Amino acid sequence: MNSHLKGLLITTLGVLFIVPDSLFIRLIDADALAIAFWRGLIGGGLILGFVLMREGVGAFGQVLRAGRPTLGYILFFGISAPGFVLAVSMTSVANVVFILAAMPVFAAIFSRIWLGEPISRRMVWTMLGVFVGLSVILWGSHERAGATWQGDLVALAVSASFAAALTAVRGLRTRSMLPAVPIAMIGAALLILPFTDVMAPVAAQWPLLLGHGVFIAFAAGLMVLGPRYLSSAEVSLLILLESVLAPLLVWFAIGEDPGPWALVGGGLVICVLLVSNLVMLVQVRRIRATLPQRDAL
Repeated sequence: MNSHLKGLLITTLGVLFIVPDSLFIRLIDADALAIAFWRGLIGGGLILGFVLMREGVGAFGQVLRAGRPTLGYILFFGISAPGFVLAVSMTSVANVVFILAAMPVFAAIFSRIWLGEPISRRMVWTMLGVFVGLSVILWGSHERAGATWQGDLVALAVSASFAAALTAVRGLRTRSMLPAVPIAMIGAALLILPFTDVMAPVAAQWPLLLGHGVFIAFAAGLMVLGPRYLSSAEVSLLILLESVLAPLLVWFAIGEDPGPWALVGGGLVICVLLVSNLVMLVQVRRIRATLPQRDAL
């Protein structure tokens, strides 16, 4: 199996494992902070055990020696993990995942600010289309029970935070950031501990809490490993699967209707990103196709 196919398979599996995340949050009858605690502790603990068995304690020292990029990744990823749970608890699942699909837009903005990378004309049009779609989602939140603009803003913050985490480690593409994931997840869980009764839901709902943590461990681990072998356009296209499948799963499982505004706005966001990433993918492949000819000259 070549590295590209391996990256496609690993990333696709990671996306499929993350799809039930919001459904678990809906099914667990507990305070959002308690859910976030167990999600981070169990998921992070399983990844921690995997890293220790596979690479040993030294893996954590290696990733931390990267300095500020790793610390930025840990900080922003640590914020986004419990932030996702809070967003889902405050607004509709469809709103959250459609808003999270805007991560490439935030990544482009942060890359411009922090790395000095220019924003292409394609990305400018992508941003405009995505912002229109997000505006439709936010506008419709006040007309539908279960959706709130406050929750939508939390989802926007999560989207920006995760994009910041990915941007922080752009220069470390050859290095696996997997050891940093449990540090971020367990660290965030420990910070939550003083603010909620984490033991309240355990007795009655431990199977759901455990299953949630297992799914998150696989999703987080695979989503860190897989994209190392793919272009950013390919990764973005695969991640769009969650934006499509997660609301459908929740709608089918518990009857949570996304509502017309979320469907229209979310559909616009997904279509704009889909077209943008397909254009980028074609451009990248054309460039790669010309490289052997240039080398031959």
